[in-house]
Amino acid sequence: MTGIKKKPDLSDPKLRAKLAQGMGHNYYGEPAWPNDLLYIFPVVILGTIALCVGLAVLDPAMVGEPANPFATPQEILPEWYLYPTFQIFRVVPNKLLGIVLNASIPLGLIVIPFIENVNKFQNPFRRPVATVVFLVGTLVTLWLGIGATLPIDKSLTLGLF
Repeated sequence: MTGIKKKPDLSDPKLRAKLAQGMGHNYYGEPAWPNDLLYIFPVVILGTIALCVGLAVLDPAMVGEPANPFATPQEILPEWYLYPTFQIFRVVPNKLLGIVLNASIPLGLIVIPFIENVNKFQNPFRRPVATVVFLVGTLVTLWLGIGATLPIDKSLTLGLF
């Protein structure tokens, strides 16, 4: 008998009046006001603030050396998510070709939804062309990103050969 639960009687006029006033209950049968909004949310918010303050106290961000506008560092690197495009500019000898290759990245990303709609299946194993293009693109992006962190003479081969 533990598996049988009483379902609400929607023909009850008192229950219908409460539901009409917007006093419906959540899945557990407790109203969101005041239980969640007054008691749970402040605990979560204060816990998040305490976590941020604790991390700031235990592991503070260090201040680096002052910037010198007249001394350029030897190896300037952009943020990590721009490594592949930076590597394209470093490796391609013709800068116009480098611009065209970098412009082809967003154009290729724009074309992806149109290519994906050709096949009706969602399973990647039933879309071999899209899966291969994704895997090759991911590998090339990782290869270019890792190569951007190496010196220019080792950047294409990743120092392996």
